[in-house]
Amino acid sequence: MTLDIHIKQGIGDIKFDMPVEEVVAILGKPDEVETIENALEETTTILRYTDTLTLFFEGDSPILSCIDIAGEEATLFGKKVFEMGEKEIVKLMVDNQYFEQDVDNEDWGERRVTFNEGNVDFYFDNDDLLSVIIGK
Repeated sequence: MTLDIHIKQGIGDIKFDMPVEEVVAILGKPDEVETIENALEETTTILRYTDTLTLFFEGDSPILSCIDIAGEEATLFGKKVFEMGEKEIVKLMVDNQYFEQDVDNEDWGERRVTFNEGNVDFYFDNDDLLSVIIGK
């Protein structure tokens, strides 16, 4: 599977709102599966594919709602995003009509750049991209 990031849509052939079974049919068996419940007794199922993807499924009939991407081959707008620094990624997003951004330095030391209109977060450590998190 290709790791082409499609903002608000998914990655490669994996699309938001897909059920767990469809995603597993495409990606194969995950390295780890975790199920957690929040205070409202809502369930989140998490599939982890080591060093590449973590997928989050929400609801009683779990559907894909969020993807955490760490695969170095991942592309965004045709560019290998993990080969880019923060300024390059911000420029790439702006060039593709995503303008509004928030920047936070997390307590654990990472820098997060969020483009709310695209529902995408970029996490950096010393200008090295660590992960991209996209939602629907």
